[in-house]
Amino acid sequence: MAYNSLTDRDDAASLIPEDAASAIMLDLVDNFWLFVLARRLPNLSRAQRRIPVASALATAAFVNGDTGLKQTTELSWEDKYIDAEEVAAIIPIPQAVLDDADYDIFGEARPALVEAFSKVITGAVLYGTNIPTSWTTNLGAAGLVTFADDASQTASLADFTDFYEAVEGETADGEADGLLALLEADGFMASAHVGHQSVRTLMRNCRDANGQKIYQTVSEIDGARIVYPLDGSIDSSEALLISGQWQQLVYAIRQDMTYTIATEGVITDAGGNVIYNLFQQDMVALRAVMRLGFALPNPINQMQETEASRSPFAVLTA
Repeated sequence: MAYNSLTDRDDAASLIPEDAASAIMLDLVDNFWLFVLARRLPNLSRAQRRIPVASALATAAFVNGDTGLKQTTELSWEDKYIDAEEVAAIIPIPQAVLDDADYDIFGEARPALVEAFSKVITGAVLYGTNIPTSWTTNLGAAGLVTFADDASQTASLADFTDFYEAVEGETADGEADGLLALLEADGFMASAHVGHQSVRTLMRNCRDANGQKIYQTVSEIDGARIVYPLDGSIDSSEALLISGQWQQLVYAIRQDMTYTIATEGVITDAGGNVIYNLFQQDMVALRAVMRLGFALPNPINQMQETEASRSPFAVLTA
């Protein structure tokens, strides 16, 4: 991000009548994949919400004889939180550029902003890129990929014969479990997978002893669908495939995306220096703001009671 970015006449050239394209296509579907897979909680009424999460499981025991003593058990909960943080962007445009454009530039800018917001939020959630401080506690300091690695829920494709073995099987010597086995050992089932585009090729290359394709489709694994984001949010150097019970990842919105169009005021940098004076320079600025929070409560379950070793996500690396 910068404080002196400007959409000038060259940037908007395709929107001005000369040689203008007949349509501008912005595909929004791929930019919402994280919000589709994660579970949305009711909107936040304030900046923070407390989420009570089970931290101890109940136990039971047989009674010894007719007069034996019945034993007691304990249930306990701990507080997890989801905090709303602000995402924002401002697009300044000279009024003359708006006047000469044959398209509604701001109308076209809005989907682009949604895409930008989606990418920055996804980067924070998956990799901890520019992650807000409150989310480092709610999600782990470096996002879901590192969270899974810290819980030993990572498999490397290089350790297996092929993609099929790495995801749905184990190493030939049985010493290392594949991705789904790691997830299931922690008491979770994959509801969906999110993969880098190169995973499609890996799946097509999986063949049985007769040379027949193992995967008849690249759209699902073990009955759970695969999402291939086209927004560049999946970094193959960090993860080829992220499998998980995505409903365990929750989010809540404090303020839905809102837009403000201003023709007066100034835009400054972090040092307070004026970069643009909207009124004096005949400029218009579109400001977009959204407030939301993500969290991974990770409650205890019967399969894995140790929190540090429990993750509802597993990651396949190269």
